[in-house]
Amino acid sequence: MPEAFQGAIFDVDGVLVDSPHEKAWRESMRELMEGEWAGIRDQTTWSPEAYTSLVYQRHVSGKPRMSGAAAAFEYFGIPDDDGRRVAEYADHKQEMVIRLIDAGDFTAYPDALRFVISVKDAGIPIVTASSSKNAGLFLRKIRLDSFAADAGISSPSVHPGLTLLDIFDADVSGCDFAHGKPHPDMFLAAAEALGVAPEGAFVIEDATSGIQAAKAGGMAGLGVARFDDEELLAAAGADIVVTSLDAVDVGALRSGRLVIHAP
Repeated sequence: MPEAFQGAIFDVDGVLVDSPHEKAWRESMRELMEGEWAGIRDQTTWSPEAYTSLVYQRHVSGKPRMSGAAAAFEYFGIPDDDGRRVAEYADHKQEMVIRLIDAGDFTAYPDALRFVISVKDAGIPIVTASSSKNAGLFLRKIRLDSFAADAGISSPSVHPGLTLLDIFDADVSGCDFAHGKPHPDMFLAAAEALGVAPEGAFVIEDATSGIQAAKAGGMAGLGVARFDDEELLAAAGADIVVTSLDAVDVGALRSGRLVIHAP
């Protein structure tokens, strides 16, 4: 382990915000299967009940849009000889998620906001790294100054007018990389954006593919189990797994350790 962590890399969807991506992926599939794709429905294993949160977490979450769409097609056995349906599904999902974001159909996780502030106050540079091209839309809508005031948090890192996006030192979300998760390309770029070596950074992720990407890049992985998937994240190689970021010992980060608060 490093003497001290010099950078923290945050995924967005499922870590910082309870985003509408899962809802958009699921509802877009339902609309298509119950509409213009009704003729192929019997050739697939899809049903509204079959597209569970666990399916989303295991197969779609954390992947770029086209890769996520293709993964859903593979899981449900949806025929698509020329790739047009995959592209249509990805586009339909994007249109829906933008509508949901504009409608404010998402929330920030309070434990994540507290953790972001604490890590920043500990002097550790922070960066967002999400495959989602919509990440900035979420983060700009979240007023961190209002959250801190309401929660009674006094922090030198929080000033009037501060959004969640503003507090980060860098942002590589939505950039195009040669390989998506579980390849480490995005996280390596995030560490580079902070000017730190990969082994000096840790990644906060809720998806198994994200933890795998962190470990492939030589970084520590902090798994956030928001969907009763502690075992999946641990099996992916997470150094620790928590159900709330409040459980992480921020003081230990200064000595390069990812540990949970003593009870």
